[in-house]
Amino acid sequence: MRGTRLGMKHSRLHEQHLKLGAVFGEAAGWEMPVHYGDPVAEHTAVRNGVGIADLSHRGKIRVTGEDRVKWLQSVISNDILPLAAGQGLYSSFLTHKGKMLSYFRVYALPDSLMLEDVGEIGETTFQALRKFLLYGTKAKMENCAETWGLLLVSGPKAAGLIKAAFGADVTVLKPLSFLMHKLPLTPTLSPIGGRGEGEGGQQALLIRTEETGETDIEILLPGDGLIAAWDRLWSAGEPMGLKAFGTEAREALRLEAGLPSAGADLTEEIVPPEANLEGKAFSLTKGCYPGQEVVARMDTYGSLRRRLVGLILRDPVLPPKGAKLFSGEREVGWISSAARSPSMGCTIAFGFPLRDFTSPGTALTVEIEGRRYDATVRPLPFYTRHSG
Repeated sequence: MRGTRLGMKHSRLHEQHLKLGAVFGEAAGWEMPVHYGDPVAEHTAVRNGVGIADLSHRGKIRVTGEDRVKWLQSVISNDILPLAAGQGLYSSFLTHKGKMLSYFRVYALPDSLMLEDVGEIGETTFQALRKFLLYGTKAKMENCAETWGLLLVSGPKAAGLIKAAFGADVTVLKPLSFLMHKLPLTPTLSPIGGRGEGEGGQQALLIRTEETGETDIEILLPGDGLIAAWDRLWSAGEPMGLKAFGTEAREALRLEAGLPSAGADLTEEIVPPEANLEGKAFSLTKGCYPGQEVVARMDTYGSLRRRLVGLILRDPVLPPKGAKLFSGEREVGWISSAARSPSMGCTIAFGFPLRDFTSPGTALTVEIEGRRYDATVRPLPFYTRHSG
């Protein structure tokens, strides 16, 4: 994996991004496209047609061995025992005080579990989990961040593009379910699950995920097939108006869809119930895991101190992460993410005010470089798909 002069890692698609005119920025130690010249056009393509993004910098972990389910079940916050092959769910890994170290999706394959970070947090999940993989446990973790590629195809035409490029029908998939499909690419020596590789195909996971509020399909495959998959998607997608989209458009799409991510919103300052993750990323019935007592106590006593909310700012400013929220002269919370929303024509943000200041319509102010700007609490998501 080539690094830049600054020591940042490159995706295997770096040359392809350069040819498309990408402007690059840092994402979890990788140099990845921020935009390709017009982030608003990229956003519009995803909302109205189809876009493609390279998420190869995302944390990816493969867990194998006969104890893989038993071991992972004992350390993460959600209950993976009911998962059948082809299904996935959200989970987090918590400190003993219930704070969020990472937030990821778990996918069940017949002979392994795959974890995909939801956010830009580098090797945080791998390093955190590795400390709990005790000697004698019949489970093995493989850090796939650099050896596996990840593409995101998003928009109303996403399923049509996947069908045209790979012959796979993903319209039946529910969120976080997936199918294993042999992509018609040049064979490689990096099969998924140790089999299924053969003449004229590369096994991949085609996953229905949640990234933009549109139809989101991720393609998770060994890195050797990444360029061929990218090229095939472009061949099929150009007649559909396919556009590549970078992190700037992706952030606006994510915020509009009301989706928090690790590193930005979900940090060691937050426990999962504060981020509206009840019924999504943690279990109250599965038994012990690190931080479980804190989460259960919050549920029992309703003792949430703050909540994730949406905020709208009418002024043309973009609050930085950590900008303070005020009610009058009282500091009541902070901003975790913000973006200019093409769909709404204003700045939108996620914030964590104290629970008395979370009702829709609540008027707050945000402090940016010593000045205060009006912000109004708004229900999430900001944007909901019109159809399809």
